[in-house]
Amino acid sequence: MSHQLTIEPLGVTIDVAPGQTLLDAALRQGIYLPHACGHGLCGTCKVQVLHGEVDHGPANPFALMDVERDEGKTLACCATALSDEIVIEADIDEDPDAEVIPLRDVDTVVERVEALTPTIRGIWLRLSQPLHFQAGQYVQVHVPGVEGARAFSIANSPQEVAATGLLELNVRRVQGGAATTWLHEQLQPGQRLRISGPNGRFFVRRAERKPMVFMAGGSGLSSPRAMIRDLLDQGWTLPITLVYGQRNREELYYDAEFRALARRYPHFHYVPCLSHEPADSAWDGARGFVHEVAQAHFSGQFAGQQAYLCGPPPMIEACISVLMKGRLFERDIYTERFFTAADAVNASRSPLFHRI
Repeated sequence: MSHQLTIEPLGVTIDVAPGQTLLDAALRQGIYLPHACGHGLCGTCKVQVLHGEVDHGPANPFALMDVERDEGKTLACCATALSDEIVIEADIDEDPDAEVIPLRDVDTVVERVEALTPTIRGIWLRLSQPLHFQAGQYVQVHVPGVEGARAFSIANSPQEVAATGLLELNVRRVQGGAATTWLHEQLQPGQRLRISGPNGRFFVRRAERKPMVFMAGGSGLSSPRAMIRDLLDQGWTLPITLVYGQRNREELYYDAEFRALARRYPHFHYVPCLSHEPADSAWDGARGFVHEVAQAHFSGQFAGQQAYLCGPPPMIEACISVLMKGRLFERDIYTERFFTAADAVNASRSPLFHRI
């Protein structure tokens, strides 16, 4: 027998299957609840339980503290219903650029795999059915033998996916990570993988009509690549800047593609940077971390832009600091952080900010 979940302030009531998380139930009805890691690590999906009882599930104690549990809060990505009727209050923003897309499970077949860098592998999945998504969103991949799905951003644009039927993922190998190790060492063309998506609230806000700056590090290039290609395909004419950082030249992937795009589109500016490239190498581009290079490129002034940040939490925090010093504030900063189990202890949201 299903449970009834009412989501305020929307006033919408949906069915929740036994054992189904509140977040999964909402997403499968096309109702977006703020979330990020999906594994109870970051606290982004924290909601207030107004009526009924829930099982908090495997919520990390740093993301959901005991005092918060006592106050009736829970993490939607882990919580399951215990009462027949549950009422929650979620922090939901209206966004004119957000599409209502129900979450779906899709079977795929691995079309090809390719080493993009020594630590990042490109994976192309042939979809068994069309998957509509907004550029910047991600899918959850169910890896054989690994408990729990893993999140990977979609690296190609909706137009390309629709035309080819292929979904591209860029997977960085995480030291000690069971899922990424399997995807790097075991995955072969012809194998089947199930994915769930689309997920996430990371997409371009066109309605504001502002110049955009994308800051990415490592495999965090996936979402910005899809978003930038989507913007260009859709005829966006305002300035777009990509500041992309890696440790060394060997890890800098899709560099030639972005250089070609910059030559083709005068309003697109590509700024690659390396933080640990040997001093005596032939690299003549920017050196340093993403936030440092972005600050220098814009002379420390970011007012009037929109910023999209994608990468590990330390990179995101450094970029936010630089942007705010340059007079760009929360309403124009959008982030996608990468969380792993190793981030659990440090996973938290700043009490100063509503969204970032």
